[in-house]
Amino acid sequence: MQEYYSGLEFWTMTVVSVVTVIALIGGILFQMKKWGLGSAGYGKPGQGGSIIAFLKLLWSQIFDKKHKQGVITTLVFDILLQRRILRRSITRWVMHITIFWGWIMLFLFSMGIFVVELLNKVGVYHADVHPLVENFPTVMLLNEVFSYLLLIGVLIAIARRLFITEVRESTMFYDVVLTGGLFIIVITGFISEGIRYHGTEHATALTDFWSLGISYPQAPHAALFHVVISLLFCVALIPFTKYIHIIATPLSILAHGGGE
Repeated sequence: MQEYYSGLEFWTMTVVSVVTVIALIGGILFQMKKWGLGSAGYGKPGQGGSIIAFLKLLWSQIFDKKHKQGVITTLVFDILLQRRILRRSITRWVMHITIFWGWIMLFLFSMGIFVVELLNKVGVYHADVHPLVENFPTVMLLNEVFSYLLLIGVLIAIARRLFITEVRESTMFYDVVLTGGLFIIVITGFISEGIRYHGTEHATALTDFWSLGISYPQAPHAALFHVVISLLFCVALIPFTKYIHIIATPLSILAHGGGE
């Protein structure tokens, strides 16, 4: 069986991914049903937990002509560039923007390679080098860049909770678990990659550092651990944890027309 990532078999990845997607979609639908319990406006009756009613209301609010700025402006400046946070705190903005874009881009890279692997399985795309990601050096480079970008954001988040009194005092165990989980995911990603390259022609001083001296035969085990906790924390648990704000906050900003 050809390798998908660090020695993991493609079908192992497929099963884990499918279970994750089912949990994600189910969780989002569950949250939408809860949001659908609200009313369409002050003094109006509730919507009875209807997902369709919620989506219709959301659509009408997003494209409400009373908003002071257009949807594209809100999407670009208030969501993708997060200017509202920037106006309040540069440090918080750097933390949020690095975690946000690091998370999003790593997810997109992973999905892209997964699609290429599917195309390879059905004979549409052919490659002699495996894992397939090795055929895309630009993607590998960008993956490294955004991985370190995510690491920077997570380290800032940890530092804020350790050294800023106001943030530390408002931190709950729940926050520690989520931040710590994200930190573990990033670190195990570097470690599994380091193990994959350790002792090979592709090894560098940086990958050797992250390999912790562990040889390649252990790569599948490290990769499986990293993949499972990544999909668990970064995808499957999104609708059931504080990470739901990744979905809820942009929708709220769009519904209110952005701005302040």
